[in-house]
Amino acid sequence: MNGYKFYVLGLMCLFSGMKAVYAQSNKELKHYLGKDSTEFVKLTFVNQTWVRQTQNNPGSTLNGVATDKSFDIGLRRTRLQLYGKTSKHTFFYLQLGQNNFNGLSARKSGFFIHDALGEIDVNKHFAMGAGLTAWTGFSRFSSPSVASIMALDAPLFLQATNDANDQFLRKLSVYAKGKISKLDYRLIVSRPMAITTFVVYNASNPLGSDAQFSPLPPKPQYSGYLSWQFFDQESNELPYQTGTYLGKKHVLNLGAGAQFQQNAMWYNQMLDSVAVDTLHHDMLLAAVDVFYDAPLRREKGDAISFYAVAAYYDFGKNYIRNQGPMNVTDGMNVNGTFSGTGVAWPMIGTGTSFYAQLGYLSPELSATKKLGKLMPYVSAQWSKYDLAKDLVLYGDAGCSWYLDGTRSKLTFGVQNRPVMKLVTPSDGPHFIQQQSRKNSFILQYQVSI
Repeated sequence: MNGYKFYVLGLMCLFSGMKAVYAQSNKELKHYLGKDSTEFVKLTFVNQTWVRQTQNNPGSTLNGVATDKSFDIGLRRTRLQLYGKTSKHTFFYLQLGQNNFNGLSARKSGFFIHDALGEIDVNKHFAMGAGLTAWTGFSRFSSPSVASIMALDAPLFLQATNDANDQFLRKLSVYAKGKISKLDYRLIVSRPMAITTFVVYNASNPLGSDAQFSPLPPKPQYSGYLSWQFFDQESNELPYQTGTYLGKKHVLNLGAGAQFQQNAMWYNQMLDSVAVDTLHHDMLLAAVDVFYDAPLRREKGDAISFYAVAAYYDFGKNYIRNQGPMNVTDGMNVNGTFSGTGVAWPMIGTGTSFYAQLGYLSPELSATKKLGKLMPYVSAQWSKYDLAKDLVLYGDAGCSWYLDGTRSKLTFGVQNRPVMKLVTPSDGPHFIQQQSRKNSFILQYQVSI
């Protein structure tokens, strides 16, 4: 931890001591290495703090005590980025950070490396790089830009292998990217991380008839994403894709992508409740999406933002993964549900999912532009999993107050999630169905530069 403190302090001292030309109009910490802007280094910071009241899933416990509701404060995301071009054809990127730090987290856990890569920029049509990186397929928000997320949170189900065989969506990868006319592309080959290092992996858990990630040495993973950008062109300098431009661009993109890994999953073939063979299964994830973000009336300064995606996931028979970001409880008693403890719910699974989000950015709240803008939003995920008897529906609605663009943003949102139970009929296969619904009420403050 102390080493990271000195590292961060050193970076800040470096920037404070530079005789640099800063882009003050954009409030950036950016230093140009030459007489023009082609060579530079840039430092950014973002922090998202959540204050949250939750209705917990039935059976949730905290330190062994039954807890049906919780109040917590946590750091949802904290990030520090340093990147730039040291020559015409050389780009580097480093990101340190922490996620989901709350009262249940290990103390003094410190920052960890999110991204570390080097890249050769041949021209705008082609660049290639390698390292620990979020360059990945298979959808726009499989690698979302943290500071520009429009809703309270990103559509996390699009980070479908998050921390299962990667590190908070980042992978050790070789990638190619570029633009050809209005086509933006990214193609990636990754070496997945071992599932045996996943924090919830337990080698003693028996393998059943429902698919799980295989602990055998992983095969390479291939992914890609193509986007046709009809109007304003987006930057592909970084892998992270913007959530909303707040009316500063007129963007309409259609995208499609896929991610594939041979024999990523395994499960038992059963005969009369007895395992007769272990089968391996390829992982295939695919999506098509549309993103529209544009000003409505330039003289008023209002704007609209819309995103929709249809995704098909094949992790193998009946695969389901519960997730509860920055969870508030740590256990379950005998009255627990299939959804798991705290705020978890079946976010990812074999089947088909649809997601959409819509936001409206208001004009300035005052003539002096000192009160900022409001952006109410709604978002929802609909999923039909192989294991679920009914549609699994998750919703989020709220409003953001942009006091100074994304540099200072206050958001209040309500997240409504399903609580699922496992049903095991005597005359048929098991399945899950909705038992009840629960809410989380969240106030987030974001500061960034």
